[in-house]
Amino acid sequence: MSSSNFLARADASLIRYGAHFFDREIVGSEGSYVIAADGQRVLDFTSGQMSGILGHRHPELTQVMHEWIDKVVHLHSGMLSAPVLELAEGLTAITPEGLDRVLPLTTGGEANDAALRLARLVTGGFEIVSFASSWHGMTGGAAAATYAAGRKGYGPVSAGNFSIPVPNAYRPRFAGCEISWQAELDDAFALIDAQSTGNLAAFIAEPILSSGGIIELPKGYIAALKTKCEERGMLLILDEAQTGMGRTGMAFAFERDGVVPDILSLSKTLGAGLPLAAIMTSAEIEARAAERGFLFYTTHVCDPLPAAVGVKVIEIMQRDDLPGRAAAMGARMTAGLNRLAEKHEKIGDVRGRGLLLGVEVVSDRATKQADEAYGVRVMDICAREGLNMNIAGLKGLASVFRIAPPLTVSEEEIDTALEIFDLALAEAV
Repeated sequence: MSSSNFLARADASLIRYGAHFFDREIVGSEGSYVIAADGQRVLDFTSGQMSGILGHRHPELTQVMHEWIDKVVHLHSGMLSAPVLELAEGLTAITPEGLDRVLPLTTGGEANDAALRLARLVTGGFEIVSFASSWHGMTGGAAAATYAAGRKGYGPVSAGNFSIPVPNAYRPRFAGCEISWQAELDDAFALIDAQSTGNLAAFIAEPILSSGGIIELPKGYIAALKTKCEERGMLLILDEAQTGMGRTGMAFAFERDGVVPDILSLSKTLGAGLPLAAIMTSAEIEARAAERGFLFYTTHVCDPLPAAVGVKVIEIMQRDDLPGRAAAMGARMTAGLNRLAEKHEKIGDVRGRGLLLGVEVVSDRATKQADEAYGVRVMDICAREGLNMNIAGLKGLASVFRIAPPLTVSEEEIDTALEIFDLALAEAV
């Protein structure tokens, strides 16, 4: 079937949900590649939906899935299986003290909703603060704390949601002014205090804002943010959907700053492509929540099959030193992207950490004017040549490439991707 017929079937049967559809049917996958119906092997430098840290069809994950399909896949939410407890024990073993209890769930949006619900119950407040370029999910509470896109046209969100500016080194809020991120944070919380009704519950943040443009919080920012929370009786929730499980060169991005969040939200990378998420918190917070009747009882909480996959992901991450691989391969990719930036004037900035990298394209380096049309052209040429490099196809987000290959990516695959990107950057002009 031709690609045009395949997409016509999609148009005739699917609700369009915001995705920029790849122009060919995908019929298979292997390692860092997906395989199109015409036989072309396409390097997947988005790791699926920024999730598949072990690539596609990793043999050990396949074996675990087969094993548990033959045993039990789904249970009543009140029944427990060995993989669920092994997942909880595995997560508490690789995280610092203060993250002692685990709730296994399914998606990132669901996990963030659970985290926000937990924070509201424990603190007695209801007001939530997040970044003005945040993305935490499309479910109720998570969507209310999401500002990158999707806020208009859906009516009111839950009461008490506020945002603060993102500390963007490439695009400072007041260009030409010497304002530190600490001063900006102080000013932002002064405004939050002025708007709050005295019911602040939590701040939720990604250590690296992904959909917001691969914006890394400066070193020391998360510690300062936790201090702001503690001063107001708020909890700090870190959403490590994309940064967790080694992608940034550490098991978790927050480790760089030596700060332990009150609640940690995991998804995407935890299941390495399968729908698995979790939240973690301290024994003290969990006990308080339980005393107050915490309720987050869902159909797929604590399902055995995805939990078994999560156990295997943790094992492979430690055994194969995936954080170390992410650091080494990320350094190679970053060096290559910086060489391309010297060659192509359209590259305004290269940023990120480990194997979560961003490349922002501009019409002019001096003005830093984002060039979204050029970004989309580059993405389409990359796809034609066999490289899937994600650029958010939403207005205001289409000038930053989000580069997140599997942590198992080889040096040769990185070099091939850089060659294709080089070609596309030139041709798109």
